[in-house]
Amino acid sequence: MDFDLTDEQRLLKESVDRLILDQYQFQQRKQYMAEPPGFSPTMWSRFAEQGLLGLPFPEAIGGFGGGSVETSLVMEAFGRGLVVEPYFATVILAGSLLRRAGDATLTASLVPQIAAGTTKFAFAHIERHSRYDLANVTTTARKDGAAYVLNGTKSVVLHGDSADKILITARISGAQMDRGGIGLFLLDANAPGLTRRGYPTQDGLRAAEITLDGARATALSDNALPLIEHAVDEAIAALCAEAVGTMQAMHDLTLEYLKTRKQFGRPIGSFQVLQHRAVDMLTALEQARSMAMFAAVMAAEENPFERRRAIAAAKVQIGRSGKHIGQEAIQLHGGIGMTMEYSVGHYFKRMTMIDQLYGDADHNLVSLAHLGGLFGATG
Repeated sequence: MDFDLTDEQRLLKESVDRLILDQYQFQQRKQYMAEPPGFSPTMWSRFAEQGLLGLPFPEAIGGFGGGSVETSLVMEAFGRGLVVEPYFATVILAGSLLRRAGDATLTASLVPQIAAGTTKFAFAHIERHSRYDLANVTTTARKDGAAYVLNGTKSVVLHGDSADKILITARISGAQMDRGGIGLFLLDANAPGLTRRGYPTQDGLRAAEITLDGARATALSDNALPLIEHAVDEAIAALCAEAVGTMQAMHDLTLEYLKTRKQFGRPIGSFQVLQHRAVDMLTALEQARSMAMFAAVMAAEENPFERRRAIAAAKVQIGRSGKHIGQEAIQLHGGIGMTMEYSVGHYFKRMTMIDQLYGDADHNLVSLAHLGGLFGATG
């Protein structure tokens, strides 16, 4: 398995790293969060100008033909910057679903809008009772002529309050926990019968509760769960890359603090016990980086069994490394690490939210065990 970057991938990484370094310092991020949508429309346009919004889509329909490795390079840089724009919701999550579920004509009409930054998407799937079970859906869809009528409630819809279009799951048939009978639907965010209540999340992003009361929608798939599972696996791979960027930032901030903070007339980084803890942080970071690279490569795997156990293993390591690095960063900074004015605590908040999205480390460890382990027999 070759983990070396191509020349094109290196150029992409350099350009995104430069953009984040120049335009996404901690104080700038605070200003972006204070804007009406909770992020910067100007930065969203910059992402479009650099081709980041069309990155994972085929060139034939207005994209740039990138894959999970390319999006992971972007997400790692975004993790270092604590980017608050709806890139994950629109390009990663919704983009993956559109590539797999949308018919060719519909996808060809929507992708140029995404790439240009004129249309933002959200994926409404989680319900209050569903926890991490993707098949646990009670929102209903009833056929009515050429459309479907949707009724139900969706929770924690990432950037659902600023999306222009919503991809929503609803049950066409079957019981609450059945794997079959789940449909995927598309509707405008301002469609009659759809109401949204937006709110900030703990990590500085935005989410929404969405209520459907007779909303009419277009069906993209009547057997959507396999598509959703693949899209979520790709999303987890992207989150793993973002987490590596977040962990790298926490490690860098901690090392700089150890070099500058003085006690007993010398930098506290000169004390061997603190050096050992910094080395343990680096070890955890490199373990996470390796698994994130593995997840990026395996995200496109069409065998769901092999893909799922690779992604689960990566999520386990990311969760464990992130918790260790975050806790050590806070401890080694002392009281300043807990303040809202200092960035390291914000990185740890984002890391904690990444761990919870689509299954924390403990949940994925159980899933991996049920799959026979990372190197178990093929199912």
